[in-house]
Amino acid sequence: MAMRIGIPAAAPTRTITAVTSMLWEDLVNNPKKELGAGDFINRKKIQCAEKMIRGAFVELYRGLGLLKTYSSLNMVAFTKILKKFDKVSNQQASASYLKVVKRSHFISSDKVVRLMDDVESIFTKHFANNDRKKAMKFLKPQQQKESHMVTFFVGLLTGCFVSLFSLYAILAHLAGIFKPNSERLYVETVYPVFSVFALLSFHLFMYGCNLFMWKGTRINYNFIFEFQPSTALKYRDAFLICTTFMTSVVAAMVIHLLLRASGFSPYHVDAIPGILLLIFIFVLICPFDIFYRPTRYCFIRIIRNIVCSPFYKVLMVDFFMADQLTSQIPLLRHMGSTTCYFLAGSFKTHRYETCKSGRLYRELAYVISFLPYYWRAMQCARRWFDESDLNHLANMGKYVSAMVAAGARITYGRQENHLWFGIVLVTSVFSTVYQLYWDFVKDWGLLNSKSKNLWLRDNLILKNKSIYYMSIVLNIVLRVAWVETVMGFRFNMVESRMLDFLLASLEVIRRGHWNFYRLENEHLNNVGKFRAVKAVPLPFRETDSDG
Repeated sequence: MAMRIGIPAAAPTRTITAVTSMLWEDLVNNPKKELGAGDFINRKKIQCAEKMIRGAFVELYRGLGLLKTYSSLNMVAFTKILKKFDKVSNQQASASYLKVVKRSHFISSDKVVRLMDDVESIFTKHFANNDRKKAMKFLKPQQQKESHMVTFFVGLLTGCFVSLFSLYAILAHLAGIFKPNSERLYVETVYPVFSVFALLSFHLFMYGCNLFMWKGTRINYNFIFEFQPSTALKYRDAFLICTTFMTSVVAAMVIHLLLRASGFSPYHVDAIPGILLLIFIFVLICPFDIFYRPTRYCFIRIIRNIVCSPFYKVLMVDFFMADQLTSQIPLLRHMGSTTCYFLAGSFKTHRYETCKSGRLYRELAYVISFLPYYWRAMQCARRWFDESDLNHLANMGKYVSAMVAAGARITYGRQENHLWFGIVLVTSVFSTVYQLYWDFVKDWGLLNSKSKNLWLRDNLILKNKSIYYMSIVLNIVLRVAWVETVMGFRFNMVESRMLDFLLASLEVIRRGHWNFYRLENEHLNNVGKFRAVKAVPLPFRETDSDG
């Protein structure tokens, strides 16, 4: 039963075995290493072992609690079923049946309760210095209470964003910013800076939609990502961060245009995006326990793991975030332009050519386009090294093909001839087919010819099967958006920037769409093999903390 409700019952045993192996290895390899009086074991490994054992006890306690709840819910289910039977059959048979049910070992046994008491006493003695209150903070962390204030501020900031964006559109029209014959300064320098914020906000919005859908369909994303339920981001929190972020950005854009129109010095006015960027960086690394510090620090830690691939063991959340970065290459390019914009002093000199020409810039364009795919490929290599599974090498090949296709498209944009057009066509088609196959078959688990659901999979969470077929078509359409880059259409500067932003937004939508089905497949089938025990969803299964 523990396995059926998604409890990793063998986790404490595996953890203690791993700790024993780690300490024994240290004793064998370093028999003479002393750290204190009579200590021969590396102190850092002792701390790591203590942390692992403490986590195992917490996980065991949580699993026993879920098993206890499962037993109670089954008793309630039997009671309701028998009442319904009495009502339909006009009999009074429930009493005799319930006596048998209540006498069953599953209901009457107090073994689970006694085990929970033992875990409490051991944990209190060895990990909380006999302070039961402190121990229960670990074993039973307080769930965050839902606040209507979050919903209120989401609505308020959404209204502010709509109003400010309407005002910005009017001011931009009056100032002629986006007219074909307008000055190139704004579009070439200031616009990419604000595009970074806009794309990031849009990705946050899509993540909030993912959280809402995962919660609504009872997908246990906290368990899959190994998030702490007490500090994990809820969909309302994601929407609050998104609306706050975007309202601040549009407000800065409005202020920037107003100051430009008022005749203020461009030297000071064009520093506004930089000031906004510094504020957001400060909020991200702020050490105080405000503005979702656990989430911010978790994000920083994940980015560190991705950048340092393959030197860190790959967790589910690491590769999931790395996949998000592969969909934000335009944002990374804009970040490169933004960095050049401020470091090269373009906001002072107003020479946009500084960050648009030169050998360094041309090479940097390749590096930025390759990096997300490189990080993801290195994660696949690390997983192959750890697990000796050739599927990870095949997955790495997908990202290598994407790197080749991206490099070919950049080169074609600079050398438009028939040779490079053919290279772009071959590499992009091959990469797209490769990616589509992996999306549908490996990541989503669809296109199974032997499934009881035509070309889908046996287990589906969404009741309406047509949604899966429409999602397949939509994913194909969004995957081939690169065709626009080789069609040879001619646009003016403003139209080109708007089209680039539109295509980047469509890729963010595709990634958010992909996220739902990827986690659905992971929830049902443990396709990534990140969990030792497959969790099968049941009606009574515990999901996220506010569900």
